[in-house]
Amino acid sequence: MSTRNTYFQDETVEKQKIDLKNLKRLLRYAVPYRRMFILVLLLMLIAVASSLVTPLLLQYIVNTVIPDFSDDYRQFAVAIGCFVLAGAAEIGITFFQQRKMGRMGHGIIADIRHDIFYKLQVLPFDYFDNRPAGKIVVRVTDYIAELADFFTNYLMTFILNVVKIVVVTVIMLVLSPLLTLAVYCAVVPLAVCVFLIRRAIRRLFRSHRAKVSNRSAFLVESIMGEKIIQNYNRSAYNEQIYHDLQLDSAKYWMRIVRRNELNTPVVELFWNIGTVLLYAFAFYLQQSGVAGITGTAVAFLSYMTLFSAPLTQLSVIVQNLAQVSANLERVFETIDTPPSIADDAESVELGDVHGTVDFEDVTFCYEEGLNILEHFDLHVCPGETIALVGPTGAGKTTVINLMTRFYDVKSGAVKIDGVDVRHIKLHSLRRKVGVLMQDPFLFKGTVMENIRYGRPDATDEECVAAAKAIFADECIMRLQDGYYTQLAEQGEGLSAGEKQLISFARIILKDPSVVILDEATSSVASDTEKRIQSALEVMLRGRTSFIVAHRLSTIRNADRILFIANKGIAEEGTHEQLIKRRGLYYNLYKELSSK
Repeated sequence: MSTRNTYFQDETVEKQKIDLKNLKRLLRYAVPYRRMFILVLLLMLIAVASSLVTPLLLQYIVNTVIPDFSDDYRQFAVAIGCFVLAGAAEIGITFFQQRKMGRMGHGIIADIRHDIFYKLQVLPFDYFDNRPAGKIVVRVTDYIAELADFFTNYLMTFILNVVKIVVVTVIMLVLSPLLTLAVYCAVVPLAVCVFLIRRAIRRLFRSHRAKVSNRSAFLVESIMGEKIIQNYNRSAYNEQIYHDLQLDSAKYWMRIVRRNELNTPVVELFWNIGTVLLYAFAFYLQQSGVAGITGTAVAFLSYMTLFSAPLTQLSVIVQNLAQVSANLERVFETIDTPPSIADDAESVELGDVHGTVDFEDVTFCYEEGLNILEHFDLHVCPGETIALVGPTGAGKTTVINLMTRFYDVKSGAVKIDGVDVRHIKLHSLRRKVGVLMQDPFLFKGTVMENIRYGRPDATDEECVAAAKAIFADECIMRLQDGYYTQLAEQGEGLSAGEKQLISFARIILKDPSVVILDEATSSVASDTEKRIQSALEVMLRGRTSFIVAHRLSTIRNADRILFIANKGIAEEGTHEQLIKRRGLYYNLYKELSSK
């Protein structure tokens, strides 16, 4: 299938390197857990010391205890007891420190998750405009999950592996420099080979991650748009797209698997080479008359394991550090993204809003060079109802997006009661300006919780009163548990009209001074619309309101109707005035009347 879409466009895959600046910043998250960090470090050092003792006990048993076994059983019993005690201590301490490390690691990751989630709550809409939701989800979930794995499995291991390699090397050199050489001749090439294999895998893994991000983005959109997919008979087509995305991902995954399968034969090969060299050198030393070489050789077999495992793990950790660094860059990129729309030092709280709204010489574009509005002027009196009509893409929704400060103007100013919205605290602005969208979003929870969403401190009685004011009470009481009916995600199971009525009750409870209806009744059935029309009139009375709609019943009674076209106001007037003019609005009116 040749069809390619934005989901086949990978995130930028660059050569990964260890960014010490990001790693240092990551470690700052560990500062609140420094006491636990020190405790875990001490426990791990004790566990390492226990593991280093057992090879020496093996040497002692082979060289001293076994030859004297017939004369003294107590030596054997004491040696075995110490062996068991050291092993038990290592197991017990390792178990305890892993639990502590896991708690600390997940605490740190919880702090990072909090920071990135908080930032996503305050980032402006333009951040999300060109980023599929699935790709953002991957950053918040998969990337941070790998950071958690790094903290719980690699951070302390890296430190202790370095300590273990140094200490084991010193012990082996003290016991036998020649046998130490045998161990190095096998283990160092083994670590190099593992490093090269892991580097090849990591390169493939970067590409595979980009493919997984593509697949996740398409999957999230498919789940959210399931009804549209089925309605437009896109199931088979989307299955093919998903198949291609999955094939794209699987191709790289199988390359990773094939290279990963090289690990076991490489480790086995060099381990056997090391064992043969160790025995050969031990045999040479024995023939040379070196005493106690048998027990030393047995001890060296254990030390070879204690030496090779940390060395190969270090090569893996170094590769993982590169991956963690790349993930950190993306996570911190989101956390560090400055919210282009935020309160400034001059921001003020809105008091009692009268409802004067002014657009003064406003120019705005979503993409540089493609202005939606140019030198746009509009002055609205308190309590006035303004209807916005015009062709799709002309800028109707843009006008209300600028008023609510979902986006900021490129030049000019939007003012409420004479105050530039850029100098009004966002929470205050959005408390006083209420928006009813075309597609109401209901959250998972009860009907009561959804009505209360804009005013968490509202009582049940106030929520019910808001619903009754908008004539939503009757349809809510028909639900299984009335106001306490648990709604599925996005209000699944409710009709479009029922969803909209609940969202209307939500806005009435919020009681804003300026109300915006953005196609708010377009999905409501005609009989339902009649029921809420009188409630809307009550709600809008005395409030400044802006209505974006295609239904004549919601716009013909407006104080002013603005036909938005050609980057500004093409026509303006009441319904009767514009009909008499027989211009753009007249043509739109005839078109809507004929439907």
